[in-house]
Amino acid sequence: MGRVRVYIASSLDGFIAGPHDDIAWLEAPRPAWAPMAAAPWASTAPDAVGYDEFMADVGAILMGRRTYDVVASMDIEWPYGDVPVIVATARPLEPEAPTVTAASAPIDNLVEEAREAARGKDVYVDGGSIIRQALDAGLIDELIVTLHPTLLGAGHPLFAGVEARHHITVVDVRRYGDGLVQLTLTPAREPQDVSAVPEGGGPAADVEDKDPGEPPLGLA
Repeated sequence: MGRVRVYIASSLDGFIAGPHDDIAWLEAPRPAWAPMAAAPWASTAPDAVGYDEFMADVGAILMGRRTYDVVASMDIEWPYGDVPVIVATARPLEPEAPTVTAASAPIDNLVEEAREAARGKDVYVDGGSIIRQALDAGLIDELIVTLHPTLLGAGHPLFAGVEARHHITVVDVRRYGDGLVQLTLTPAREPQDVSAVPEGGGPAADVEDKDPGEPPLGLA
């Protein structure tokens, strides 16, 4: 089964788009007095995970409606080729390509639908809200986040708004392009006890020596 992954850029203060869905800052030219990188970082060879490399493993995309609307409004050729794109929305949608479908369901069902469409390859989750929902549901396997050395001050957040605290493990840090920093991250998950229950019950059932009114450890 493929992984559920995120590949996204963020400002240093955690926004994936500025007010009014502005993403021009990602490629806007910088003044000469504000280079994106300085020595020794500027002389380091970039070796990041590029978008084409990432997409080679992707079999389906699960995308939020706001992200879809931004992409659809761009004056460019549809960027996802023949990769199935599932747009999470409850509003009517006119597909930009025959590979686009709309779906409205709990996040678990949306990810499962995307897994089926991916046919064993990875699922690419894109859009701040849908990423946060998938994180809260414990469905994200990997996040590749590219940090842009810009502070926006306001906009659409990447992680702010998750409903729980998440422990994140840093797997890799690389230079990307001219002054961008790419983090490869995995959500840390608490190990689950999958050992078989002994015949006659587990430790919680062995409470004969205790006060009958005392609950087993951890159940109080």
